[in-house]
Amino acid sequence: MKSDDEILAEIGRAAEGLLFMSESDYPLGPVRLEGEAGPGEGRLRELAGAPAEARVEVVTPEHFFRAAAAEQSWKGEAELASARRFQNLLRILKAELSDLRVYRVGEIDIAVYVLGRSPSGNWLGLSTRVVET
Repeated sequence: MKSDDEILAEIGRAAEGLLFMSESDYPLGPVRLEGEAGPGEGRLRELAGAPAEARVEVVTPEHFFRAAAAEQSWKGEAELASARRFQNLLRILKAELSDLRVYRVGEIDIAVYVLGRSPSGNWLGLSTRVVET
């Protein structure tokens, strides 16, 4: 069984240099939530620095990464290489973590947490931001 540190390192290597594109491009960084309590809405708002009334939306990882991981015919070499890296990242997340979900906190400038439960019971994954106006 891999340790949380080993899983986070693997996720970090897979995400290194990737930018999640929205109306602005943001990097993806490893994140760890200690304890088995899970990513409740209050905890996610606090982590995001969002107000208590901020919206929290939950989507599947496949939905969140759909555009980034798609191999569309119009994409050039660099874009296809990036799509394949996103596919690999999603594969690693799904292989190493259970209960994998994407939490979007706020509106317009949205904090995003891709989190799943590690074998030790902690919540691991990635964080990024998206801008949607």
